[in-house]
Amino acid sequence: MKVLVLNCGSSSLKYQLIDMETENVMAKGYLEKIGLPDSFLTHTVNGEKHKIEERVENHEQGIKLVIDQLLSKEYGVIKDLKEIDAVGHRVVHGGEKFSGSVLITDEVVEAIRECIPLAPLHNPAGIIGIEACKKALPGVPMVGVFDTAFHQTLPKKAYMYAIPYEYYEKYGIRKYGFHGTSHRFVSKRVAEVMNKPLEDLKIVACHLGQGASLCAIKGGKSIETTMGLTPLAGVPMGTRSGDIDPSIVTFLMKNENLSCDEVDTILNKKSGKLGLSGVSCDDRDIEAAAEQGNERAMLAIDSFNYQVAGNIGKLAAQMGGVDVITFAGGIGENGIDARKGICEYLEFMGVKIDNEKNNCRGKEAEISTADSKVKVYVIPTNEELMIARDTKELISK
Repeated sequence: MKVLVLNCGSSSLKYQLIDMETENVMAKGYLEKIGLPDSFLTHTVNGEKHKIEERVENHEQGIKLVIDQLLSKEYGVIKDLKEIDAVGHRVVHGGEKFSGSVLITDEVVEAIRECIPLAPLHNPAGIIGIEACKKALPGVPMVGVFDTAFHQTLPKKAYMYAIPYEYYEKYGIRKYGFHGTSHRFVSKRVAEVMNKPLEDLKIVACHLGQGASLCAIKGGKSIETTMGLTPLAGVPMGTRSGDIDPSIVTFLMKNENLSCDEVDTILNKKSGKLGLSGVSCDDRDIEAAAEQGNERAMLAIDSFNYQVAGNIGKLAAQMGGVDVITFAGGIGENGIDARKGICEYLEFMGVKIDNEKNNCRGKEAEISTADSKVKVYVIPTNEELMIARDTKELISK
């Protein structure tokens, strides 16, 4: 079975074609700047990248361009569209409607549409991708895999906000959590690596990248996470503030004469490490500035490590302990100093890092010492493979 995995952003499209007999990635790519004159596609086969510069007006054209590359005589990997057995779509927000992956039907698309107010940038793009696939690959079954689904096991005491209950009933305002597909993959994988039943483990999974969230996984289920109604909550991120005093919003609106949309832009696109450092949202740039003595860059790094460590402690308390901490995402997988800085705060919990083992990037590794009371692992995430596995399982049924 060959599964095409699609991740549609508002102006982008990521994809992988995976042979599920071997779980081998046959081809993958990233289409950027959809709707702009300088849109381009980077298509990768066997590690070799091919750049296709072509104006793409919409996602329908984008998916056609992707299919053209998969069929290309020069660097294609299939000879006929019939070789694509199924399509797996990443869908950001499923609200309370979906607690797992589902076969996509007209009713499912309508339910995704109803969640647009909760994810106004992402869900419309997901729907456009689904509709475009219907035209490009008629009759091919499709599966929706939701970022929020894994967190539907949160107890009510964890997901309810202490605001008037009527807003939950009226608008569905509650904690939903995100990065669920990543947290699910990592938790299953670390259990395999440790050769222990997932049901017996208490895991704090740290997905740390431009977006960052932590998840408490007890017995294989998410019981708490740091992101909330939206992906703005939790620890500071590349450009997102993370948790702040809610009164800051009204204070800025009054004193800076800002609209709701303007404050939203500040908190989502101008805050986090970018806002603190004044340098960049990219850790590499911030670390370089810190090494040159830039105090604000140092502050951005220290603040991030401090907040992540504090949330690990909080999640451990809410699970009644922790057996293993995992790091994934761009920073989690490559940030040697970040992992060390975070774990130094956790020595009171018996966490001990082996500096030599920690000196690794982008690969699976145990980085704690033999006598560390809590095991620490780097587990590179693979959301696309998780989506493909769910798709295969549902289609096979």
